[in-house]
Amino acid sequence: MEVPTPAEYVIVGAGIAGLRAAIGLSNAGHVLVITKEQLGESNTSYAQGGIAVAMGGDEDVSLHLEDTVNAGDGLVNREAARVLVEEGPQRVDELLHWGTGFDRHNGELMLTREGAHSRNRILHANGDATGAEIGRSLLEHARALKNVSLLEWAMCVDLLVEGDEVVGLTVLDHEGRLHAIRASAVLLASGGAGQVYSDTTNPTVATGDGIAMAYRAGAEISDMEFYQFHPTALSLPGVSRFLLSEALRGEGAYLCNARGERFMERYHSLEELAPRDVVARAITLEGIGSNGEQIPVYLDMRHVQGVDLHKRFPGISAFLAQHGLDLGRDLIPVRPAAHYLMGGVKTDVNGKTSLQRLYAAGEAACTGVHGANRLASNSLLEGLVFGARAAEAMRAESGVKARSISVDDSKSTPSSHQAGNLLEELQQVTWQKAGLLRDASGLREAEVELQRTCTQLPKSTARSSLELRNLHTIGELIVRSALARKESRGAHFRNDYPKRDEANFQKHSVLSKDQSAVRFDAD
Repeated sequence: MEVPTPAEYVIVGAGIAGLRAAIGLSNAGHVLVITKEQLGESNTSYAQGGIAVAMGGDEDVSLHLEDTVNAGDGLVNREAARVLVEEGPQRVDELLHWGTGFDRHNGELMLTREGAHSRNRILHANGDATGAEIGRSLLEHARALKNVSLLEWAMCVDLLVEGDEVVGLTVLDHEGRLHAIRASAVLLASGGAGQVYSDTTNPTVATGDGIAMAYRAGAEISDMEFYQFHPTALSLPGVSRFLLSEALRGEGAYLCNARGERFMERYHSLEELAPRDVVARAITLEGIGSNGEQIPVYLDMRHVQGVDLHKRFPGISAFLAQHGLDLGRDLIPVRPAAHYLMGGVKTDVNGKTSLQRLYAAGEAACTGVHGANRLASNSLLEGLVFGARAAEAMRAESGVKARSISVDDSKSTPSSHQAGNLLEELQQVTWQKAGLLRDASGLREAEVELQRTCTQLPKSTARSSLELRNLHTIGELIVRSALARKESRGAHFRNDYPKRDEANFQKHSVLSKDQSAVRFDAD
């Protein structure tokens, strides 16, 4: 593997946060962006619904802030949320300038609405392919910058730490060789960890690599108990949990139980447009039969008039057609699936972590901007805003030139069949014991299972084994944080503690490798 040098700044991940940071750093030094698959394969490219941005002036910005805070169920870091909504319009204007093709009607940007938003402020592209279009335009812009190098098919393994400073990282190349790359600053923009659960809308690359690396290096990790389960993933036997965008409900879709009854009015005044955690739990409860068996819950758009559903949702319509379903004709079976991690590497609003010269942005980071429950379509905006901010902060770290050193001339050791079996076991344990509905008994059982399998993790340096190690770490962080938070708040719901506890838990969970217990900090 030829690693471009010098690479003063190294960015792990080529989604929206990583690419925006690379663009921001391009005139400050050589930037190396590393992605473990082909460029474009990230959670960004799978984001359907849109990007929330207050383009309507000060009042819209204020309302966007309040919507974000309200959705976060008492835990939103208000400073981070203010930065998000105030700087969002400028970042989206940049996208427009760089050629991002948001959908328009008669020349005007089309705006739609999703759950827990007080007004229409969601931009979308190609109907239901917003993330892919934003990723395309950012990648095209980044490719044209002479100081930006893009490295595909290379997996970041661990951070290099000297004292309390991160000085680089080790990388597994596509030929299975390990390399060390030293850098002035490292940005983790490696995305989420949906593959820790058996049911997820995330692609297979979402294995929590950046968060796990940061934890092993000693960085503080925050709010890992808050995993957002998207309410409406396609539920067909043998079919992947394909995301059915919240924008469907924004266009008027109903949710119906097996008896054909709408049920959301029993759970929230906003009905189908209630916050995602409320809708996901409602679907879960409606999908439990009298004997505990799973029964169908449906998304229904048969009544929607005045919208060309195939044109508005071309990607979704095409996928459903492969399985004999049509939005305008059929009831679409749905169930929740793991979708977005609110927690991650603890940072300030500039992406700085608890370790010197280590930064994080996007889904891998936790600024507290989402609190206990992310407002719909705030994730793409988060990547843009905090990717740009991290780039500005990283400029101060310039001066230490990077160099690449081969640390192992041998090929990676092959992974065993055991890795696949252990992954399935891990995913089932977390889904059943640390998923959408939790309690102390199940979480402790999960903790014991994870401790048992820790000794069985393969020592191989093959990618599948490294990803399994990372997912095991993510599972442990989720379970430990969920056990410590003895209340229900946002995406974290405990059957044994169904109420919020403001006195003890209106705070953020924080843990690190060097502390035995989870602590809770105010903003």
